[in-house]
Amino acid sequence: MTRIAHLSDLHFGAHDERIVTAAEAWLLERRPHLTVISGDLTQRARIGQFRQASAWINRLRAAGLPLLVIPGNHDVPLYDLANRFLRPLHRYKRYISNELCPFYEDEAVAILGLNTARSLTIKDGRLNQAQMALLRARFAPVAPEKTRILVTHHPLFAMPIGKGGEWSEAVGRHDDAVKAAREAGIHIALAGHFHRTYAQAAQEMAEDAGGALMIQAGTATSTRLRNAEPQSFNWLHVHRHDRIELQVVVWDGAAFRRGSHVEYAFRFAGWQAWNVADPPTIGALAGQPAHHGAV
Repeated sequence: MTRIAHLSDLHFGAHDERIVTAAEAWLLERRPHLTVISGDLTQRARIGQFRQASAWINRLRAAGLPLLVIPGNHDVPLYDLANRFLRPLHRYKRYISNELCPFYEDEAVAILGLNTARSLTIKDGRLNQAQMALLRARFAPVAPEKTRILVTHHPLFAMPIGKGGEWSEAVGRHDDAVKAAREAGIHIALAGHFHRTYAQAAQEMAEDAGGALMIQAGTATSTRLRNAEPQSFNWLHVHRHDRIELQVVVWDGAAFRRGSHVEYAFRFAGWQAWNVADPPTIGALAGQPAHHGAV
């Protein structure tokens, strides 16, 4: 079993220091096999914000925690137009990583991160044909028994983001991106961007979308909340490519605690889900908004 912590939308510069400290302590205590951060490390891509994000990430690395990190649209300068269009991810590369499409593989999982942040869009993201070719090429030699995971900041599909039922935009070149993910045999797709937790089977979201389970993370440490959903991140136990557990770890105002806990199994050509009972002392925080689509 592979244990993966999936955090997103840290937004240093619009963060709560208590929550940052608590998230770090949680990770150091549980020591996941891999920590995935799916973009928006900063609020406005300012140097001071990148330094804060870098210091936090470097503490995790120094403690021996493997990380896979990708940028988000907030990691591209918004008001600094020269850097936005000429060197959109220069500061990210300087302070976080030169690798914009990182790849991780061990005996159980293969994970590829793809950068969807673009200088020409304010908030939306895109994948280009070169990235789709990379997606196919990276997973082509991966052993069939390994779990294949794709990480992007912007989700491949439109997502419900509001209480009124409004839906987000899908990533740019959506149809081609979904086709590439299907051809690469992706089992799990992780994303962020909308500050909402959500999980749903791809085949329930678009025709001929393949067998991936789409998992969305909320904001881990930002004060920029959506629909009053508290800060949270995902804690994945990947048993096999057809069986995973997803726990949403929620900030309750004083500490991170397990909220919803759902097990997913791929059976009869589709993902099925059921709630897992947790010990009463840790158990579900009643009413926490962990959103799971019909699978």
